[in-house]
This record gives sequence, C-alpha cells and structure tokens, in this order.
Amino acid sequence: MSEQTVESTEQSLRTDVRTWVEANWNPDASLLEWRNKLIDSGWGCSSWPEEWHGRGLSIGLSEAVDDELRKAGAVGVAKAGARMLAAATILEHGDDFHKDKFLRHLLTGEDTWCQLFSEPGSGSDLAGLTTRADFDGENWVLNGQKVWTTSAHHAQYGIVLARTNWDVPKHQGITYFLMNMEQAGVEVRPLQQMNGHASFNEIFFTDAKIAPELMLGEEGKGWKVAMTTLAHERRLVDGIRSWGRGAKGQGRIYDELKAEIANVMEPYKWYPQRAGRVDLLIERAKATGKYDDPAVRQSIAKVLMMAKAAEWTGRRVKAAQALGRPPGPEGSLGKLAGSQVARLAAQAHTLIAGHDAMLTEEDGALNGIISEVLISTPAESIAGGTDEIQRNIIAERSLGLPKEPRTDVDRPFRDVPRNTVS
Repeated sequence: MSEQTVESTEQSLRTDVRTWVEANWNPDASLLEWRNKLIDSGWGCSSWPEEWHGRGLSIGLSEAVDDELRKAGAVGVAKAGARMLAAATILEHGDDFHKDKFLRHLLTGEDTWCQLFSEPGSGSDLAGLTTRADFDGENWVLNGQKVWTTSAHHAQYGIVLARTNWDVPKHQGITYFLMNMEQAGVEVRPLQQMNGHASFNEIFFTDAKIAPELMLGEEGKGWKVAMTTLAHERRLVDGIRSWGRGAKGQGRIYDELKAEIANVMEPYKWYPQRAGRVDLLIERAKATGKYDDPAVRQSIAKVLMMAKAAEWTGRRVKAAQALGRPPGPEGSLGKLAGSQVARLAAQAHTLIAGHDAMLTEEDGALNGIISEVLISTPAESIAGGTDEIQRNIIAERSLGLPKEPRTDVDRPFRDVPRNTVS
C-alpha cells in the first residue's frame, strides 16, 4: 500500500469516526451507557478483532481513531492498568468462553483486575513461584502468597500464576488462571510504602477455589501465557498516566469518570514522582537560582538527553505495534531507559534542592514533591521486571549472547533449593 493510499485511508477513517461521534456522543448520558454504545460500534478498541468488540484495524489506524475521540472530548473505554493486561492476554490465549465472559466488562470498567505474579521468594525469578494449585476433582484449590499487587484491595478478578506440577523443571509446571478475588480464602493486606502511599498489597490464599474453565491456556503451560502479559506490561507503561488525565468537561459522563478515576487511580498518583519528574527540572533550577550553576546545567542536560533517547525508544515500540509485530525487546529497552532517566532526574533534583530535598510535605520543596521523587524513583528499577532482568532479555534476545549459567532449570522443581517452604 502506497503512502498516499495509507494517508487517504486514515483521513476517510477519521471522517467516519467524527460522523459517528457527532451522532452519538452525549455527555449527559451515563458512563456505562456510553461505553456500551462505544463498544458496540467497534470504535472503543478498534484494533481488536471484529467479533470481539473491535474493527480489526492496525495499531496505527487505531491510534487515529483514539485521536478523533479525544478531539471530540468523548470519553473512551476503560483501558488502564491490569485490566488491559488481562484483556491482551485473554485475546491471545483465551477461548470464546473467556472472551465472552470478561472482555466487555473489562472495557466498560465494571470489573477491576489485579496481577498476581510476584511472591516474597520469587520476584525477579518469577518461575521460582511456590503458590500452588491442586485439583480436588471439581476445582483448582489455591494456597500460597502473592505480594506487590497493585489495586488488589478493590479488584473483582485477578490474573494469577500457580504451580500445578512440582515434578518437572520450574518453567514447565506453572499454570495461568483467571480468579475471583471476592471469595472466601482470599485475604488482602495493604503494604505501607516509605513514600507514605499504600499502593501495593500482599495476598494470602487459603483453599481459594478456581473453576476448571478459568484456566487460561493449558495446564503446565502458563509460562508462555505469562510472557504475553509481561510483554504487554512493558509496552503499556504510560497508559495509566494518560488515562488518569482524561476527565475534562461538563456532564454526567465526566462526573462519573472523575469518580472512577479517583477510585481506580488512587494507587497510582505517585507514579509521576516514580518516573523522576523530568518536567520540573528547568523550572526548579530557575526558581532556586541554580540555573547558571555549571554542575546543575550539565546534570539537567544529561537527563534531557536520556529522556529524549527514551522517547525515541518509545516511538520504536509504537512503530513495531503499527506494523503488527508481537511485543519484543523494545519494551525491555524502554523499561531500562526509563529507570535510568528516573535515577538521573533524582540526582539532578538533589543538586537543585540541596538539603531541602530531605524535607517532606509543606516544609519541603514543592510541598514535598521533590522528597517524594527521591524516595520513589528506586521503584522504577524494580517494578515490571528489574533492570537486571531487562539487561538479560536484551542480551539474550536482541544481541544473541549466551544465557547465563543456571543450575535450577533442568531438574524437577521439587528438588530445587529455595528460600520458602512448599
């Protein structure tokens, strides 16, 4: 298809979207009513298959659709957080039962989801998980513990990895499930962070039940399914922040969206600080009189150069999506670049603020925002896979380097030494 043809197709598509929105958008309708109408039209998630609420468009054309919705001030479907990780994984690995049961309510926002992967003894080494699921003849029975789970305190459903076979190597005995979080045997405990927030939770399972039909993929083949989830997690790193800014306008829909964001986005309100607040550096340097300090200027310049490089990496990811390529190492490159930018930004903020960077709340710089940056940025190098894990992925999958020596992948997991008791 020629460049001219592509441009013509996009312009025609944009016209179709504008025409449909003009005929259907009503800010005084309910949020649920509007989202169902948007889902039925296929414009809400236009890159999804036609039989599952989409129009089968390329990622590039789908972004044009979203752009037209934004220009019209129209609210989109619920696309943030673990719900979209669940949706992407269900679309790729689920059967018609899973798609029919879950996808619509994911997009309307009626169901909130959480991701139950990490454990106290298996964070970066996810395949070392010891939460177990045993089949009792009717249901899978889940026992164990998960940790660092965002939004578990108000989630209706979770995507969970559990070990169903202890007599095979560790990557082969894991199964992927969709589970009801609002049942007996599921206990959620919030975790207080050093930055004052409580976004994460630890979850304890005691004989929690999962129906057989809620297994996603095959028994013991959950590692492959999990890799789909993690690949999309690295690609969707900015989705939460952009969605949280989408509540502008007057009318019932906007009021209900603001209430939804206040609830769902509460655990994420410190995420801009986690990313380093690069946007504040020049403003802060000028406000504090440090703008002409050579050390400060060099530090800011280094951050801005790295941030621009990270932006270009992000564009590579979008370009790969537009070409229909599956998630690849670009996500790891972007994730690694983001954590480096956050650390450099924290260092620059420290140079600018000096001792004031240690003060919190109204005593601190920008009412404590700078101190929150300093104690939040370490999370950027951990969440979604540590920097070390990202480097391994890049080395092995992009550069073709040999895998690091392992002693725990060729024998039954039951015989692998670990720091938890199964």
